[in-house]
Amino acid sequence: MTERNMSVTKCPMPSQDPKVRARNFDEVATGYTLEMAVGEARRCLNCKNRPCVSACPVAIDIPDFIERVANGDMEGAYEIISRSSALPAVCGRVCPQETQCEGKCVRGIKGESVGIGRLERFVADWHREHGSAEVKLPEPNGHKVAVIGSGPSGLTAAGDLAKLGYKVTVFEALHTAGGVLVYGIPEFRLPKSIVRREIDGLKALGVDIETNIVIGKTLTVDELFEKGYEAVFIGSGAGLPRFMNIPGESLKGVYSANEYLTRVNLMKAYRSDSKTPIKKSRAVAVVGGGNVAMDAARSAMRLGAETVYIVYRRSMDELPARKEEVEHAMEEGIIFKTLNNPVEILADENGGVRAIRCIEMELGEPDESGRRRPVEKPGSEFEIEVDTVIMSIGTSPNPLIRSTTPGLETNRRGCIVTNGDDGLTSREGVYAGGDAVTGAATVILAMGAGKQAAKAIDEYIKGKNT
Repeated sequence: MTERNMSVTKCPMPSQDPKVRARNFDEVATGYTLEMAVGEARRCLNCKNRPCVSACPVAIDIPDFIERVANGDMEGAYEIISRSSALPAVCGRVCPQETQCEGKCVRGIKGESVGIGRLERFVADWHREHGSAEVKLPEPNGHKVAVIGSGPSGLTAAGDLAKLGYKVTVFEALHTAGGVLVYGIPEFRLPKSIVRREIDGLKALGVDIETNIVIGKTLTVDELFEKGYEAVFIGSGAGLPRFMNIPGESLKGVYSANEYLTRVNLMKAYRSDSKTPIKKSRAVAVVGGGNVAMDAARSAMRLGAETVYIVYRRSMDELPARKEEVEHAMEEGIIFKTLNNPVEILADENGGVRAIRCIEMELGEPDESGRRRPVEKPGSEFEIEVDTVIMSIGTSPNPLIRSTTPGLETNRRGCIVTNGDDGLTSREGVYAGGDAVTGAATVILAMGAGKQAAKAIDEYIKGKNT
């Protein structure tokens, strides 16, 4: 029987010094050693009722994989994780475990939860460095499925369908596969080499990925059916940025977080030899409080900004970003201007940004989301001198697919409407999941939607052919 570690605190994650990492794009967390991983795994009680599993959107058998780690069987642990997750090295890094699996961990009742995400990351990294590269190809079943978008939901659906023997083709609009994993999440949080390795694993299963294909323009959904695909999964994400519609948003030096991060992450604007360099800012204001806002602010600091502000209309307690990301941002010197809201962006003499004018807020009664509604304090306006403003107040799905697919129902936010259970849309044989359905959400929720849709597509095609 495994000897248990009854420490009430989890093993800390080794990481770069904040003053050093704030000026480089290397990964912040450096990962557990083998000894750390085994010690942390032995904190798991291997509960019979397994509340952590029920809180995982892709239902990883968490106690079983952790038990393998506790016993030193890393390849066995990886095999268990990979039954449920197509992207374990990604999830171990970017999942909000604190509100999902770790949030339900029994050890968290009288101390800190088991570091489930840290252990998943360790196992995935161990497999990448030491495990077998041999992949057992599934027996082809003679059916074809198209997947639109190579983000987390699309890759998950593709992987699950490929394992069932389907010939899967993923169509990606950009020149590189990975969706938000490559254009949205910075290198210091998710190294792109790791994303490439995960995608290579799907290719080894027989998944084809065609880049530079814009569905709705290069091809339509109807044309995919004409080409012999029996079902289509839409996992095209939510890449259309929102703005506040305040004066000055069209000035030079105002970016959407989507554009800013895409240029930094996908186009390598932080490199000295970049062909698409981004503005070298002195002072930056990032408007918003989610993970994307943290990514943009921390990227701006690494690009050389002297001062970076997070401007958020609610308080620190209401920040939607992960606690870890907020803590890392604060350690790196990001200044949080909470309970403030922009009302105007002011121009300099050259048509660039001189400052951002804000108004102080106070929290009133709860709104429809359950959070207290921010209310302006009259006469409290003030200016923050900045030369760059990054808007990070949310995104919505691009309208191209819905406008070129007759009969595809969408809601007022432009999100594709599904039945909610398996991703079936208003069109027969067309399924959807991830941010294209929910609006901007988390990687793991998108993966869960892709997993559900893959199961439903398999049942649909089998039903048609019996």
